[in-house]
Amino acid sequence: MVQKTKKKKLSVQILLARVLLVAVITIAYSSISNCEKGPLHRKAEIEETPPGSTAPISTDTLYSSHAILVCLDDRSILMEKNSEEKIYPASLTKMMTVMVAIENLKDLQEEITLNDSMFQKLYHANATTAGFQPGEKVRAISLLYGALLPSGAECCIGLADRIAGSEQAFVKMMNRKAADIGLYDTHFTNTTGLHEENHSTTVKDMAVLLCHALQNDTFREIFTATRYSTLPTNKHPDGITFYSTMFTRIKDISSNNGKILGGKTGYTNKAGLCLASLGKERGKEYLLVTAGAKGDYQSEQYNIIDAINVYNSLGKE
Repeated sequence: MVQKTKKKKLSVQILLARVLLVAVITIAYSSISNCEKGPLHRKAEIEETPPGSTAPISTDTLYSSHAILVCLDDRSILMEKNSEEKIYPASLTKMMTVMVAIENLKDLQEEITLNDSMFQKLYHANATTAGFQPGEKVRAISLLYGALLPSGAECCIGLADRIAGSEQAFVKMMNRKAADIGLYDTHFTNTTGLHEENHSTTVKDMAVLLCHALQNDTFREIFTATRYSTLPTNKHPDGITFYSTMFTRIKDISSNNGKILGGKTGYTNKAGLCLASLGKERGKEYLLVTAGAKGDYQSEQYNIIDAINVYNSLGKE
């Protein structure tokens, strides 16, 4: 009887050991799977508003047809309106162009020559330029500022040619980066945001992009700048001073308890007025992406009005 009891106890111990081993393996596999998703997985970048919770900001008064507001502290969505519907990103595209360029430039002070051939195409398309001229030798850092602040298309193509050999080769890098960080509804066909039917995204994807890009110190510094002066070049011996298209169109950047720190505007006939902005209220940073507001560069800037109203609403919470 004693021997049988010992055998029974041994069997139970073996069974418990096996159960414990299975549990350990399961937990370890789960942890590995979660790590593989990491910060590049969309759900890790921006979290959905918890079921049953109420977004604190109303979308009823927005001029923009598409919008998303994200708290950068925890990546929670505080407001969204048609956030996963297709939009044309216009010059918001340049956020990806600049981010990919920063990550692939070895020296931000190197000189890049702007080829003559790009300018005729840009002039024909009536693209916004920063003011550089054909054959101008410009430092890479100036092209980065020129792409984001005055929204210079020649800066985007100059960077693309230098890094990848051509704009289309660089666009492939942009799409690879989009896939890497979880922009599942985004496809780029150019570096500038000029309208093309297959060049599309969503405001949620643009928010994921901006969340990722703002982790880079160089990108954040450029994105939040109000102005920037270049060093002298062979075409501009006194340099050029750029001004942010957002800050030059905004009348009152201060809100109740904070301010708009930076932003990138965008506009085409198809995209409407767009804006990706970074704001701060009560010590917390927020990111707002809007698209589809009516108007143009000569009208009321309804994209900026939306941003001011949203950030002011946060200040009243």
